[in-house]
Amino acid sequence: MQFHKMNGLGNEIVVIDARAGNLALDADAARLIGNPATGPGCDQIMVIEPGKRGADVWTSIWNNSGEEVEACGNGARCVAAYLHRDGITGPITMGTLGGTVVATDAGNGNITIDMGAPRFDWRDIPLAEEIRDTRAIELQIGPIDAPILHSPSVANVGNPHAVFWVDDPERFDLEKIGPMLENHPMFPQRANISLAHVIDRATIRTRVWERGAGATRACGTAACAIAVSAARTGRTGRDVTVHLPGGPLHIAWRETDDHILMTGPTEFEFSGDIDIAGVPA
Repeated sequence: MQFHKMNGLGNEIVVIDARAGNLALDADAARLIGNPATGPGCDQIMVIEPGKRGADVWTSIWNNSGEEVEACGNGARCVAAYLHRDGITGPITMGTLGGTVVATDAGNGNITIDMGAPRFDWRDIPLAEEIRDTRAIELQIGPIDAPILHSPSVANVGNPHAVFWVDDPERFDLEKIGPMLENHPMFPQRANISLAHVIDRATIRTRVWERGAGATRACGTAACAIAVSAARTGRTGRDVTVHLPGGPLHIAWRETDDHILMTGPTEFEFSGDIDIAGVPA
């Protein structure tokens, strides 16, 4: 099959166009594609399929761990850029397990994704127990009288996120605490973990541990979750720039309908072919 290696702010994405026929991608195939020793290597795989449920296209999303997931903001931008390059003009509606998103060309190589409205109810995130105020939940790691991290804001923007507010994201060992928090019993479907520092009312700096993929240079849904959580807790306004290790994303949380608009660049790296059946596990 043919693949297209792309990235969104360094978040490595493989796009596969399966609109012409069925593609039986499974967990083993996803791991082989995602592993640079056996495939092009990536964080996420975006499989474009014929549209359903009223969407122009359907996108199946796989982490390099072999897990099918609900949403990937950087991946959605890459899919839109590929489809625009393939000749589709105007807004593109993409169906995903996490909901429907709409992509438009923002000019200068940027794509804007309407990610829809965030969800904050504990059942929607989901959490393992009822917590009425999800702006800051009771969760901490470290000594009870001097926790390393505590009181994250939680949200669902197509997938579950926990945002810890810190003074310096760089001083934490994300490789150590990321897996611990991702798999915390509070998150029955696991969670994406962000360490975010608010610089001013319109600027946030962050590092992200992505569920099923690990530490990543960029995560679009995390940037969205951080932005809405910052506005919801009064730390910022509804229009911010989130700086990730791979670069900045502009996030606007629209008041009229609560939809999140994420704008950022994409980059084509190369295209190629891979025979999944012929690659040893």
